Amino acid sequence: MLLTAELLLHFQRCSRRAFLDVYGDFSQRDAPADYLLKLTQDGLVHRQTVLAKHVWQEPQYPREDWAAGAAATLALMRQGVEQIHRGVLLTEGTSGFQFLSRPDLLIRQPGTSAIGDWLYAPTSIKLGKRPKLEYQIAAAFDVQVLATVQGAWAETAWLILRERGAYAVDLWKVMPQMQMVLEDCIATLRSPVTPEVFIARSRCNLCPWLTSCYTAAQAQRHMSLLPGVTDRRYSSLQDLNVVTIEALAATAPQDLESLPGFGEEVSQKLVRQAQSTLQNQAIVIPNHCLPALPTTAIELYFDIEAEPELDLVYLHGVLVIDRQAQTEAFYPLLAENPQDEPLVWHQFLDLLDRYPDAPVFHFCPYEAQTVTRLAKLYRTPLRRVEPMLDRFVDLHDYVTRSVTLPVESYALKSIARHLGFDWRDAGANGAQSICWYTQWLHTGDRDSLEAVVRYNEDDCRAMYHLKNWLVDFLPKTRAAGVKVAVNN
Repeated sequence: MLLTAELLLHFQRCSRRAFLDVYGDFSQRDAPADYLLKLTQDGLVHRQTVLAKHVWQEPQYPREDWAAGAAATLALMRQGVEQIHRGVLLTEGTSGFQFLSRPDLLIRQPGTSAIGDWLYAPTSIKLGKRPKLEYQIAAAFDVQVLATVQGAWAETAWLILRERGAYAVDLWKVMPQMQMVLEDCIATLRSPVTPEVFIARSRCNLCPWLTSCYTAAQAQRHMSLLPGVTDRRYSSLQDLNVVTIEALAATAPQDLESLPGFGEEVSQKLVRQAQSTLQNQAIVIPNHCLPALPTTAIELYFDIEAEPELDLVYLHGVLVIDRQAQTEAFYPLLAENPQDEPLVWHQFLDLLDRYPDAPVFHFCPYEAQTVTRLAKLYRTPLRRVEPMLDRFVDLHDYVTRSVTLPVESYALKSIARHLGFDWRDAGANGAQSICWYTQWLHTGDRDSLEAVVRYNEDDCRAMYHLKNWLVDFLPKTRAAGVKVAVNN
């Protein structure tokens, strides 16, 4: 069985993913999302840009014939070739595994080895901006396999990162960590039991096994589907034998407060979340002391679309609700070219100046933070921006401090869909918006641009829907004397 640096990288993110990559039914894998394809293409461009600065040779061998690739690579190494691209390093590992390493470059270094009066060090080209530990552990694996092949240890391994450039991996520090990860990975792959499912949105969103794992998690009503249940908190709950939503809902919060990463506030939130999910109903958070959301003649709902790789805000979407005139108008202030960012920024300022008394509803701090950043970037006077920011109302902050909902996430889509709102494009999300905008820039396909605008408008309307629900729900529950308290 082959154990590769890529498999080891996946194992660090999710042991179940590594297991399924080896033993899973590949017909159950999801097709790659557009955003994953974009990242893959961006990675290829970054790799080509880096490789263009190097002079290298490449071993020739039949596709995926790793033994032939290893032999061809070793032949180049014995010749003392300065740099080898797409080299194949193959060794016998432990417990019936073969270790396969394919660093982007093998670079000749001074020294002595079994192949001559020189040795090689591996270099991996990564799209990431930071030298993540998982990258470094994969690089240490490359070093170990390479050491077996050339009969000598490289003193370092290199990561070539986007923007940061070359980063030297501290092998003295990372190698022991790699050995532990490698042992755990081998133990997992030798086990006949599939690792327990755990849904963590930040890690799972682009995984090809997401649908398969999510279906399993739903069937089990797995605790990881509760907002706030991280893998570390779940491990602590397991130690108390609190492994079901029912058990968590019946637990006294004070019994959890001493657990690592809990405390009083988190314990109350998790128990209340389990109760809300179990009862499938919203629960007003006791004593939240928040003022009522403003309801005015004119209200603005504001959402931004941005491309981080270009450091570009390409759309300021503003939905204007005029309750007196009973009209709704959506303004997509769109930079059809990246150079238009300052133009749409000033259009946004002018639009908000037309409604100086209207509250500006948004979801999460990003919009306020971005407005502050753009004001500095374009030297907008503070006297113009600060009064505007004073009108901003973060609906995410408000909803999470006032009510607990039977949802799997407090992202806008999860909340709004629970409340009956849906997006016109079923697969639309922030990542897909970036893909659509990138496609527009590359192809001029106006359908892609219209999809961006449509998605942004739906985000604004989802906020409007949520705000109306909060204004209607909270006073009614207070008037009815509804009090839902966690167990004491």
